[in-house]
Parts: sequence; C-alpha cells; structure tokens
Amino acid sequence: MSSSSTRLTDTVGTNPALRSAIAKASKHLMPMLVILYFVAFLDRTNVGFAEAALRADRGVSDGAFALGAGIFFIGYALFEIPSNLALKKFGARFWLARIAITWGVVAAAFAFTTNDTMFTVLRFLLGVTEAGLFPGVIMFLAEWFPNKVRVQMFAIFYLAQPFSQMIGAPLSGGLISFGDTLTPWHGWQVMFFVEGMLAVVAGIAALFLLTNSPSQAKFLNDEEKAALSNVMALEDKVRTEDGPNGIWRAMANWKVWYFTVIYFALQIAVYGTTFYLPQQVAGLLGKKVGWEVGLVSAIPWLVGLFACYFLGRAAHTIVRRRNWGTLLYIGTGVFILASGWAGANNQPLLGILFITLAVASFLSVGPITWAFPTAFLTGTAAAAGIGLINSLGNLGGFVAPLMRTGINAAVPTDSGVWGVVSLGVFAFLAAIMVFATKFFKVAKSDELLAKEAPAVGH
Repeated sequence: MSSSSTRLTDTVGTNPALRSAIAKASKHLMPMLVILYFVAFLDRTNVGFAEAALRADRGVSDGAFALGAGIFFIGYALFEIPSNLALKKFGARFWLARIAITWGVVAAAFAFTTNDTMFTVLRFLLGVTEAGLFPGVIMFLAEWFPNKVRVQMFAIFYLAQPFSQMIGAPLSGGLISFGDTLTPWHGWQVMFFVEGMLAVVAGIAALFLLTNSPSQAKFLNDEEKAALSNVMALEDKVRTEDGPNGIWRAMANWKVWYFTVIYFALQIAVYGTTFYLPQQVAGLLGKKVGWEVGLVSAIPWLVGLFACYFLGRAAHTIVRRRNWGTLLYIGTGVFILASGWAGANNQPLLGILFITLAVASFLSVGPITWAFPTAFLTGTAAAAGIGLINSLGNLGGFVAPLMRTGINAAVPTDSGVWGVVSLGVFAFLAAIMVFATKFFKVAKSDELLAKEAPAVGH
C-alpha cells in the first residue's frame, strides 16, 4: 500500500474532525435524500391504486395501462446519462431539486388524465423527469462520503424503498377514500395531485437543505471541512488514476458493462417480486387483496428495512462486500425459488417466510452492489458509467413482469410457480459475477479500506 493510502486509512480511522464531519454530513443530508427517493417511489407506483378507477372514469384500456407501466422505464433509461451530466454541470443541489419539482408536476398532472394517449404520454414524461435521481444521489454520496462508510450511506438511502412500500399503500388508499367522500373530485385525482405536490415541496426543500460539497457546508467548521475535503480529494485522485477518464471511455469500459449486467439481474428479482407481491401473498393466504393482504405484505419490507441498514453499516471492507454480496444474491435466488415451491405446495407460512427473506436479501445487496463501481468511477466518467449501469439495469423492471407472465402463460400452473422460478435464476447469475470480482485487480479506492470504520452516529 502506498504512503498516501496509509495516511488515508489512518485518517479515516482516527481523525476526530473527519469522524465528526461524516456524522454531521449524514445527519444533515441523508434525511432529505431519503425523502426524495421515498416520494419518487410513491409517484412511480401509485398508478396501481388507480387502475380500475381510470378504466371506469376515463376509459383507459388494459393495453394502455400495461404500455404506460412499462414505458416509464424507457423514458427513464433514455434520459439517465444526460441528466447525470447535467448534474455534474449545475451541481447536485440544484439538479436534484429540479428533478423532484418537474417529476412532481408531471405526477400531479395524472389527476387530469382524459384518455389512453394522455395516460401513456404522462407515464413516459414521468420517466423522463425522474431520470437521474437515483444515480445522481449515488454520485452525490460518492463525492461526500469516503469509500469506508459509503455502503452505509447507500443503505440509509435505500431505506426509502421499504418505507414507501409500508407507508405508501395506506397513504394512497387513504387519499382515495378522502377524495371520494369529502371532495367534489374523484379519489384517484386527489391521490395523484397531492402525492405529486409532495414531490414539488420536497424539491423546493432540497434547494435549502442540500449542499454541493463539503467545502460549501455551513454545518461543518473549518477543521471538519478541511478533513473531509482532503480525504475526498485524495480518493478522487486515486479513482482518476484507477478508472476510465471521460464519458466515452466510461461507457466503453468493460467493468461498467459487467456491473450493468449484475444490476440488471438484481432489478429482475426486485421488480419481478414487488410488482406481484400482493397477488402472491393473496394466493398464499387464499384471500382477495385487501387490508389483511396489505398488512402481511408489509412484513417483508419491515424486516428488509432492518437488514438493509445493519448489513450496510457493517459492510466496510472489500472482502465483506464481495462475500456478503455473493451470499445475499444466492439467498435472493434460493428464497424466491422457495417461495414459488411454497405456493405450489400450499404452504402459506413458509411462503411468507421465504418472501420475507428474499426481500431482505435483495434490499441489502443493492447498496453493496453500488460500492463496486463507485470505487473506480469519478467525475464525468462516474456520470456516464453510473448512469449507464442504472438506466440499463432498471430495464429489468420492464423485462421482469413480461418474462414472468410470459413463462406462466407458456407453462401454466395454478400457483404460477415457473414465473417465480425464472426470477431466481438471474439472482444466481449475479452471485457468480460478484464472487468473480475476487479475481479482478482490486480498485485502489478499495485498498484504502481499513479494518475498522469510523463511527457514524447521530
């Protein structure tokens, strides 16, 4: 290890000013980022609550609804990299706020949907305007937090997913009930408008609560600014030496494409499970989708919330990240397959248990997965590389439901077991690929990891 690497690991582990700066940065930045991602998930998925109402009130067809559900990911993928490059140019504070405000306006506009065409266009525009939020935050965190604690920050950011699944459903349902009974509008209109405006408010708040860099942070004293800025500058220098430089080299880099495949496999498991989670739980319990199914469906997300946080907090060495990542991908595959077996063999309790473990596994492995590309990408290369990984990886959300329903149609069963099995296969592929990183040349940024992480308490 070089002398500069030794200085950095010593500093990360022992410098009180750096430890204080990291703790303050986490306290001041992470709540706003979690809120942004929470509202994004809410506006991305609340359309499911309005499906029947849109069909009855506006004549939106099943075909238009299916097209709209998938076309979101097309718009998202097309504008991901341009959005990331704009973030590098204009700064994260302004650009993340812009993303939230514009997607909030589009989300609120769903309240005025009149026909198939308008619904489909709005879904596409929702993907366009939201593009760049997730990878933008990943880049932002990689510029604020040393590699040593980065997975922990990614894990905190990921908590928005289980929160949105647990809180989003009752919130959307409550707004629909409120709108239908206490306003002159349809409940689904109230839901779309209010939840869209939540994103606008969050975007405005981000303008005041986010800070582009440690050197600009008013919540850090001069010693803390210097400590954190110096560490991040050294890590940035190491990543520049280690990884591709520039947009096109990043997009042509084989490691970027390698982690794109891994992330695509993860999203197949994530979206293939979450899109159908209520229906799968309903089938296991032998009940229609209602409050009981909704309550049971929240259990996997609650367990996943704790697993994601605590595993992310502990994954502060390259060996742990590789080994735990491999095991969590294997667990995702095994538990998805097991949930399919339980459904096919009328084992409801085992089925709920296996779904819970699958959700906990894929939630926990997401932050660990992002530690790998952020260890060697920086600057415009990070904007292009992280954007490429996220945009193409998220196409798994487009492929997963089509694959699952297509396989179930080709090999029909009462429980739809073969569609579930298809999701688990991709998780095993990801496990093999993460384990194979053992044979890669270790990124220099990963060499800076020490045995103990600095405490990041609140």
